[in-house]
Amino acid sequence: MIWIIFIGIAVISYIVQANLKNKFNRYSREPLASSMTGRDVALKMLHDNGIYDVQVTSTPGQLTDHYNPANKTVNLSEGVYNSCSVAAAAVAAHECGHAVQHATAYSMLKMRSNLVPIVNFSSQIMSWVLLAGILMVQTMPQILLIGIVLFATTTLFSFITLPVEIDASRRALQWLNRSGITYGATHSHAQDALRSAAYTYVVAALGSLATLIYYVMIFLGSRRD
Repeated sequence: MIWIIFIGIAVISYIVQANLKNKFNRYSREPLASSMTGRDVALKMLHDNGIYDVQVTSTPGQLTDHYNPANKTVNLSEGVYNSCSVAAAAVAAHECGHAVQHATAYSMLKMRSNLVPIVNFSSQIMSWVLLAGILMVQTMPQILLIGIVLFATTTLFSFITLPVEIDASRRALQWLNRSGITYGATHSHAQDALRSAAYTYVVAALGSLATLIYYVMIFLGSRRD
């Protein structure tokens, strides 16, 4: 049964990723009436929210956009930073939504930020601990239990990420509409692009949960033997 779930999630993940890429390619060709680039949109949203201590930078890659609360930078991929498209505006505003969350001390963002050091540590040793735990599950099941606890932190992180990402998109869309940067069809397309991006986080969280359940089942099975 668990393998059917894994295969189902893998198939859904592929479909969601393909859909996201298709949507962003499509909306990247749709220009904004204002001709504002992703950088322009990001700076305007930050300033409209009274944020002047966050820098907007360009980062290599595609869909590598992110907000770094440690050094207060909105990092936009090259295709977003210099593009004056609906997709670029949506992505730039979304990342600035995280900056607004940071500036307003949004509780879920603070919780996720507090978990980052723990998740980074867990990710470094988790695979080895789980492998050793599975190989030694009959003699030392405690090792697998430690691996499960480490993996559980990454699963928790995935689920905490969901409301953070959804709230950032909500803030972005409200501001885009209020500022008049997107309207009518362009606003619905920006909403569609961000909704497609949110689905990837949902699938990732469900996949992490399914994997966690799989390891728990192995541990419980060893206790019955």
